Amino acid sequence: MKKTLLAVAMLFVLGSCASKKKMLAVQNKANEIQIQLDKARADLNDCDSRTASLNNDLKLKNDDLTAKNSKLKELQDQVDFLKKNNNSLLDRMSDLSVISKEGSESIKKSLEMMNVQGGQIRDLNSSIQRKDSLNMALVLNLKRSLQDVSDEDVQIEVKKGVVYVSLSDKMLFKSGSAQINTQAETVLAKVAKILNDYKEIEILIEGHTDNVPIATDKFSDNWDLSVLRATSVARTLQKKYGVEPVRLIAGGRGEYLPKVANDSPSNRSLNRRTEIIITPKLDQFFNLYTPNAGK
Repeated sequence: MKKTLLAVAMLFVLGSCASKKKMLAVQNKANEIQIQLDKARADLNDCDSRTASLNNDLKLKNDDLTAKNSKLKELQDQVDFLKKNNNSLLDRMSDLSVISKEGSESIKKSLEMMNVQGGQIRDLNSSIQRKDSLNMALVLNLKRSLQDVSDEDVQIEVKKGVVYVSLSDKMLFKSGSAQINTQAETVLAKVAKILNDYKEIEILIEGHTDNVPIATDKFSDNWDLSVLRATSVARTLQKKYGVEPVRLIAGGRGEYLPKVANDSPSNRSLNRRTEIIITPKLDQFFNLYTPNAGK
């Protein structure tokens, strides 16, 4: 009996040991499978990441390709435009190539003439600038010399590029006379000194009257009076103060170039005047318009 029980117990123990070994083996297999599954999942995740990265790279490359295609089209359009212009220029050059020898010479002469005219214009501008500077110096010197003379008796201004010295009738002459007053000679002496300092200018002397008629033994009308008053001033500048007569021009304007309307005694007084007009020598000035002047 005891032996039988012992045998049964031994079989039970041996059976339990065998089950545990199987369970352990199964557990180990399960663990191994779990490890492989985890690895497979990790590999799948890595594959998904790589796939996403490759898709993003592909998108970027597609965008870059689109941009390059657009740039390529723009460059192609520019090339087409340049080809068109180049063909147009070639056509024009072809037209120019048929210009005759006479036409070429004509163009050459025209260009040479333009260069000459450009030089003349530059010379003319330079001369005008010198004349303007001369006028300014004349005005300043005259005003400085005549600063003690009333503005009513002497007015100095630049008009139309020349200097005007306007001398009043009441200072220069007695009414209806062409004889210069003694006090006026002092003023003419100062004017003559400035004129003698500038040998390159000419002096035009103009007599002016108002519109009141005059008829005497000496003067037939205002023409006579204006001319004789101008010649009296010219003669005084020449004989008393040494102004070269070749530089002097005397003339009369009569009543026909008034400064203001002859509608009042004060206005008529303004119109009775003698003007000394200081100008550059005309022959020197007009030489500027002549090709090769002075050469």
